Amino acid sequence: MKKRILSAIVMIAIVLPFLIIGGVPFAIFMTLLAIGSLYELISVRETKKEVPLSIKIISYILIALFTMNNFNSIDFQMQLDYRIFAGIIFIFLAPIVFFNDNKKYNLNDALYMMGAVVFLGLSFNLLTIIRNFDLNYIIYILLITTITDTFALFTGMLIGEHKIAPLISPKKTIEGCIGGLLMGAFAATAFYITIINPTASLVLVILISCLLSAVGQLGDLVFSSIKRYYNKKDFSDLIPEHGGILDRCDSLIFVVLAFVILLGII
Repeated sequence: MKKRILSAIVMIAIVLPFLIIGGVPFAIFMTLLAIGSLYELISVRETKKEVPLSIKIISYILIALFTMNNFNSIDFQMQLDYRIFAGIIFIFLAPIVFFNDNKKYNLNDALYMMGAVVFLGLSFNLLTIIRNFDLNYIIYILLITTITDTFALFTGMLIGEHKIAPLISPKKTIEGCIGGLLMGAFAATAFYITIINPTASLVLVILISCLLSAVGQLGDLVFSSIKRYYNKKDFSDLIPEHGGILDRCDSLIFVVLAFVILLGII
């Protein structure tokens, strides 16, 4: 536990300066996280089948371009360049013909890489744009994910008995999920009403905070299912006692996507 806490302190010390500074440094940091996350998804994929080197190189370039799209915008307008989507589709599907070898590279491989780049690139790009728009929104999102994860862990350790998805994540319990949701929603709601918009509807903010907390826990389970499918305990061992980037950002990725959907009504 001490090593886990120490690793968490180091992570905070690394992330906090970029979060405060924002701008180009934060955009670059998000791009590095996106590339690192893609590396982890490719690595787990390669436990069953090797990904051609050329495809991996192209993937890293594409996700960097995706994440940096409109990185300096201060107006929260989701104006992704559709040429990026068109390029991703073409670049991943065309090699099927050129490789001409289904054992080396096929449609399933192309769809996996396409999905990974779009999914991760979109998520980290949105984090960059939201930070440019308002630091407080990022803090709100981080409060939901961090407090939810922390109290889900401790509540589950203390009183957890009923497993929520034993085949996907054997240690996660219904009691832990409820404890995480309640505390995550409470902390996020208090911050939103106090700092972001004191005139907002309290009931609405509570409901949305609860929903985002639940979505974050869903994201955790989705990424756990990916690890189970590939027989991996963690996505990597980059962070001692915490796993890889995706082991730490799984909830955050899902919450930011849900937050963007709900932003217009909060």
